[in-house]
Amino acid sequence: MKVFLDLMWFFKQEKKSYVNGIILLLFVAMLQLVPPKVVGIVVDSIKNGELTAKALLMWIGLLAVAALMMYVLRYYWRIMIFGSAVKLSKLLRNRLYQHFTNMSQSFYQKKRVGDLMAHATNDLQAIQQTAGAGVLTFVDSLATGGFVIIAMATTISWKLTLISLIPMPFMALLTSWYGTLLHKRFHKAQEAFSSLNDKTQESVSGIKVIKTFGQEKEDIEDFRRQSEDVVQKNISVARVDSLFDPTISIIVGISFFLSIAFGSRFVIAGELTIGQLVSFTTYLGLLIWPMLAFGWLFNIVERGRASYDRVSVLLAEEIDIKDDNTGINEVPSGDLEYKIEEFAYPGEQEALLKDIHFSLERGETLGIAGKTGAGKTTLLKLLIREFDGYKGEILFTGNPINRYKIEKLREAIGYVPQEHFLFSATVAENIAFTRPDADLEDIYAAAKLANIHEDILDFTDGYKTVVGERGVSLSGGQKQRISIARALLMKPEVLILDDSLSAVDAKTEEAILTSLRGERSGKTTIITAHRLSAIQHANLILVLDEGKIVQRGSHDELMAEEGWYKNMYLRQQLEELVEHGG
Repeated sequence: MKVFLDLMWFFKQEKKSYVNGIILLLFVAMLQLVPPKVVGIVVDSIKNGELTAKALLMWIGLLAVAALMMYVLRYYWRIMIFGSAVKLSKLLRNRLYQHFTNMSQSFYQKKRVGDLMAHATNDLQAIQQTAGAGVLTFVDSLATGGFVIIAMATTISWKLTLISLIPMPFMALLTSWYGTLLHKRFHKAQEAFSSLNDKTQESVSGIKVIKTFGQEKEDIEDFRRQSEDVVQKNISVARVDSLFDPTISIIVGISFFLSIAFGSRFVIAGELTIGQLVSFTTYLGLLIWPMLAFGWLFNIVERGRASYDRVSVLLAEEIDIKDDNTGINEVPSGDLEYKIEEFAYPGEQEALLKDIHFSLERGETLGIAGKTGAGKTTLLKLLIREFDGYKGEILFTGNPINRYKIEKLREAIGYVPQEHFLFSATVAENIAFTRPDADLEDIYAAAKLANIHEDILDFTDGYKTVVGERGVSLSGGQKQRISIARALLMKPEVLILDDSLSAVDAKTEEAILTSLRGERSGKTTIITAHRLSAIQHANLILVLDEGKIVQRGSHDELMAEEGWYKNMYLRQQLEELVEHGG
């Protein structure tokens, strides 16, 4: 029952609903004692020849009133207890979602998307069951069972009551053992479901790659294998679960046998009447539900405990990137300065960035070049605080960036990443993601700057065209330009284009860069690129190699010296010339 203690914070929060619901449950439990007593009285009246039509109608009326009251009370306790359980599910779901949004990039490098989805669906459902059906079965089994036993002992025969309860300790021991087994097996079943969920998510997202390489059969086989694993682990749970009802039925059967055997002797001896024995066996029938509920309770509680443990571990994950409580609560605007001595990704020993020192005045453009894996994207991720933990500091308007509120810092930065993510929404909604209240004219203006406006007008429904999940219906260049338009719409102080022009041709690239130079006068722009024509207009160009700055200067300065930049630029110019038939 540890999970009930773990959820005590919520039970206190919803104390009024749970207390009122439990009180109504107790009333229902007491009302359930009326029918067996009435039946016993009527049986004795029939045996003694004392039953009249008036008396029979009175007893029937009493049963009808008790039934109506139980119906009404059951309706309201369900609203109070089950309604509170739904609130718990909603509360935990919101907490999880907020936790997910607050976590840094390193969290998502360690966790699988399918696993996180399983926590937010399957696990929360099991916890909701515990706070709803679990509380019901716990209270109802104790209340109904307790009231029935008291009624049997005080109004009929305490001797027969003790005899009928002899098998009960065996049931308690067996169900406790089943509960321990169930907890272990259900935990494994939930983990298997998480893996299957992750597999499904990956396969759907990567269906193009799977089909392109002709791996459908292999992927289906992998899915079948994981699905079979989920089935086997749930069957393992079901094997334990299926033991509860037979065990309880056998115990109840033994109790009935003892009651009838010894009760008959008590009737013959004159210690009980026939009516009392009928009432006793009817009361014993009422004990079947509390016993079954007790077994069901172990099932629900152990499932809920396993799921709550999984969710609690997830919520206990530390947030790497935290706000300074006394931080600057304003959007920064001004010069940028990097003073990074060393940075390594969490869990890595080798530093990815070393000795990164440069400054950029407001309104200037920075170009960053280098081989794949040189550290270009990492350098930018430090600016938007996807990672902390570096030696040194990054200054924005003279203040370390970790002194600004994260929300305010990111309001100043428009980031277009290498991997463009578009939502399953209209083109207009995707562009307006950074400014949901933007009017169409502003959306059009941003699209024109990104050189995508004309393409959008050619779509089936123009700006109302639904692009499909992750922009599956668009080309790479169109997705890039829509992502750029999305960043431009927020009119950021710093615009970062992280190799965001790689999928467009040279002519389109030049058109976009020309638009940006005119539109973003007085605002800072940072561009990383493999195609050096994208950064040749920059005020400062940095060339990275193995996390270090190996060259710096303007395009003319770098072309005047021997090095990687000059060699790569000349090679790319030659390639372009050959492509055009030169």
